[in-house]
Amino acid sequence: MAAAASAGPDHLFNLRNYFYLGAYQAAINCSDSLHSLSPEESVEKDCLVFRSYIALGSYALVINEIDDAAATPLQAVKMLALYLSSPGNKETVISSLKEWLADPAIGNNLILKLIAGTIFMHEKDYIEALKHTNAGGTMELHALNIQIFLQMNRSDYAEKQLRIMQQVDEDHTLTQLANAWLDLAVGGSKVQEAYLIFQDFSEKYQMTGLILNGKAVCCMHMGNFDEAETLLLEALNKDTKDPETLANLVVCSLHVGKSASRYLSQLKLSHPDHQLVKRISSAEEDFDRAAQSVA
Repeated sequence: MAAAASAGPDHLFNLRNYFYLGAYQAAINCSDSLHSLSPEESVEKDCLVFRSYIALGSYALVINEIDDAAATPLQAVKMLALYLSSPGNKETVISSLKEWLADPAIGNNLILKLIAGTIFMHEKDYIEALKHTNAGGTMELHALNIQIFLQMNRSDYAEKQLRIMQQVDEDHTLTQLANAWLDLAVGGSKVQEAYLIFQDFSEKYQMTGLILNGKAVCCMHMGNFDEAETLLLEALNKDTKDPETLANLVVCSLHVGKSASRYLSQLKLSHPDHQLVKRISSAEEDFDRAAQSVA
């Protein structure tokens, strides 16, 4: 979709950028001033607005506002809201999603592929995710491929995807973000390069939780835990329930010798399925078993 809009003026540039950088409310507000859009641009605009609401946790609003007559991309976005809104919906959503993807009339829709990749990545079914995203087609699909490859610890494949993105548009916000993700995954001297990308974002755009977390993770990798803590507390002021901010604060607090229990409690309450919560619960169970065997 993004490629189609590039022939003329790109009316959705600011809206997309807000969304990519995690400024979800700004994306929603910005959409109100967009007029005279083509039918395709209108659908893309609505998809970005509803995905912003999903990112803010307003699942019910998205589910209620997208009706059965809506275009395929919007139906796909509704599926994501249903999937995230309740664990009980997951099986039904995945079953419907597979039916849609197998339908030759709509199976190749790029937003449907993007949502499918996102849902299967959540499920940690990376092979199934890549089946739908690997061919690319939009910058978002390439960026999602990079996230999937990094989850699989395949930075070599992620690097190939990044090269493709750089050939399309080296300065694109998603290319820069993907570059930072890869630099962090590779580590070493690359972490400083990732930090500079997030620093550049923070100078150009409004500070978001995504940018603050990006800078904070770089700081932690470089051993600057005090600076990381300051950035993360600023991110927490913006969104007290953001899972990545809370998870990063748990890690950061442990390194600076402070209690992490409050952040961990908040994370357990608001995001019980978070990877860090599962890891800590598993470690606690192992410890309890070991303690009982010794007692």
